[in-house]
Amino acid sequence: MEYILFDSSDRARLLPFTHTRPVADIRCGILTMRERWELLLGATTSTLTEDYLQKVFQFNEANDNVYLNGAVFGNSGLMDAINTLPLGKALAKDGVVIAARLAAHEYSISDFHERLELLAQLQYDGPVYSLKNVWDIFTLNDRALRDDYSLITNERQSAPIPEGVTVTGDENLFIEDGAKIYAGCIINAATGPVYIAKDTEILEGTMMRGPIAVCEHAVVKMGAKLYGATTIGPGCKVGGEINNAVFFANSNKAHDGYLGNAVIGEWCNLGADTNCSNLKNNYDEIKIWDEAARKSVKTGLTFCGLLMGDHSKCGINTMFNTGTVVGVSCNLFGGGFPEKFVSSFSWGGSEGITTYTFNRAMETANRMMGRRSKQLSEAEMEMYRYIFDHFRKQ
Repeated sequence: MEYILFDSSDRARLLPFTHTRPVADIRCGILTMRERWELLLGATTSTLTEDYLQKVFQFNEANDNVYLNGAVFGNSGLMDAINTLPLGKALAKDGVVIAARLAAHEYSISDFHERLELLAQLQYDGPVYSLKNVWDIFTLNDRALRDDYSLITNERQSAPIPEGVTVTGDENLFIEDGAKIYAGCIINAATGPVYIAKDTEILEGTMMRGPIAVCEHAVVKMGAKLYGATTIGPGCKVGGEINNAVFFANSNKAHDGYLGNAVIGEWCNLGADTNCSNLKNNYDEIKIWDEAARKSVKTGLTFCGLLMGDHSKCGINTMFNTGTVVGVSCNLFGGGFPEKFVSSFSWGGSEGITTYTFNRAMETANRMMGRRSKQLSEAEMEMYRYIFDHFRKQ
């Protein structure tokens, strides 16, 4: 049997992050949606997604396949229903298809969604929650962090707390072997669990208030102030003040400046003293630009900060307004606030935006990745070329 994670119709509302990945590879909590499913299944998964992404993300079929909604948060309660799902049936809750079991067909994503509409549905009566809007990534992060912490640490023993580290609520702190936490750090796990992955470094004077996850190979710089619910993804370097933010992987906010109620994709860099507003001066509801719908939409939130797609960068002292959406591979700099929506492959700032030429953008991406011994593959280059051709402002 093969397990295949598919993109739901909510994919378009999760831009700019789904420009460069299927929904299943969004991080919310300690884990990505895929990592959580795979941990529960005890199996690897492949992906059914948009055609331009499919070359980057492998699709494997067998005679018997379970398709899982990549936007749904997997949990142990779902597993029995999924494992006993009959062939040719779907599992659903409140109009959301959670899973479907199908024979091999070599579906495209559009064919698959047409097939889903014809399947008889079995209704699941347990709790289900999923990513439906881009701001859900940070608003659901508190719950996801707590659930992932319980899943990952169940019946396991934490490494000891290093000497000189002050901890409140140590029963909710889990330190993996190989993590380095230096003297002078203050960790409050009484407000929520704190997970410190292996090969991380928490430098002197860091203050953390859970729930928080610091994932593998991440670095928290000296004197940083981290409030929950915050996830620092693998390979990230962060400093300054951070509140309820999700960093996917390999991104940097290494210096002072404020970031709150935010999502930062992969391979981003925020220059020193970058500050991001997350609350309007009049305390009004925040609207953001919905790229797929081409209109401003209400979030229902009083707090919403920066949403930045993969490989985007900003210079020192950059200021972002409430509810700013920055696309893929942008380079922003200069005084004043950029527009609240910056389309992919943009270059400039408040004084004017032009196109960030494709070759220059890819050279920058490879230079940053090269610092960590990585490079864009040919398939990834084709993916970014598609985004350049179809999603930048013309």
